[in-house]
Amino acid sequence: MYLDVDEIEIDEDAQRTINERRAQMIAKDFVREAIGTLIVSKRDDGRYFLVDGQHRRRACQIVGVDRVPCEVHHNLTQVEEAILFLIKNRESSKPNAIDEYRIGVTGGIPLFVDTEKVLKSRGLAVGKSSTNFVGAVNGVLRITEEFGPDVLARTLDVAEKAWGRTSETWDGMLLGGLGRFLGRHGDQVSSDTELAKKIGREPAWKWKANVHALSTHGGTSHSGTGGRIGVCYTEIVKAWNKGRRTDSARISL
Repeated sequence: MYLDVDEIEIDEDAQRTINERRAQMIAKDFVREAIGTLIVSKRDDGRYFLVDGQHRRRACQIVGVDRVPCEVHHNLTQVEEAILFLIKNRESSKPNAIDEYRIGVTGGIPLFVDTEKVLKSRGLAVGKSSTNFVGAVNGVLRITEEFGPDVLARTLDVAEKAWGRTSETWDGMLLGGLGRFLGRHGDQVSSDTELAKKIGREPAWKWKANVHALSTHGGTSHSGTGGRIGVCYTEIVKAWNKGRRTDSARISL
């Protein structure tokens, strides 16, 4: 069916942040037949909310197209709209990490919800890295996915004890390495305070610099994010083992 462009509303909790430049580029080379079909949800109150096609909708507004073909879904909850958005965009124009995270939380997807609960309980949110915002969205999600929310909580607590609440503390490489260490060897760590003290002998910014230097020196195999996390994990193992003289007290890589 066809709908008026202006009657299709945007639910910001279930949509990515619009990229106006992208919409302008679509409008610049506008081909009406190439717009395709917008995915729309008709809610119980009769209002239409966009699920997929935000930039194409905006391009239509820019060039003055009043009506567009739409695939209309009925009786979807806001949660179902968010999930449908993620499904529709998984293999095409994937939203950025922060938008995907926000939509995943709205959609009630367990991985995102569990991560959000841990972050909120620590007074943290996702966003541009700063004192109270974690920019490493994929990093914290990976910890939750691989080791569970309890390990993520423990990782954040040890990181803050070690390095304080700074933007460098929430670096994805450092959290990733620490999360891997706790996920694999947490039951061998007798005291999180001791772990925090050991790794806290160097500030977070210096840890980052050292890991980057070691990764570069090690060659291209360590140059990606995953490689740097591995290097960070190895250095944390070394820091924990330092001063432990018996093999039974040491953690093996």
